[in-house]
Amino acid sequence: QLRLVESGGGLVHPGESLRLSCAASGFTLDYYAINWFRQAPGKEREVISCISSGGSFTKYSDSVKGRFTISRDNAKNVVYLQMNSLNPADTAVYYCAARSIPGCDTESRYDVWGQGTQVTVSS
Repeated sequence: QLRLVESGGGLVHPGESLRLSCAASGFTLDYYAINWFRQAPGKEREVISCISSGGSFTKYSDSVKGRFTISRDNAKNVVYLQMNSLNPADTAVYYCAARSIPGCDTESRYDVWGQGTQVTVSS
């Protein structure tokens, strides 16, 4: 059964950093492009990053570009999201999702979603 599990969320102060992990089980991530999304209560879900299946290409939304870095270790079956310079606007539940496509620019449905991990940035 395809599963993704996010971890690494928590409560931090503005300017601090967190590293989120997205671990796959039941399948191998090698052939899946991975996206990170976030959603605050009452807000639309926002795509913030994508990494191609081989890790060669990455994309970021304007809201996180320059602060967040997506990476992957296919040998460990894990995708990461390093989040630096966090601010209160980053407060949300963060989700990872996988698509069985190589790249990030093709529209397609997601094969599996994680449950999400809460990130709270507060002074």
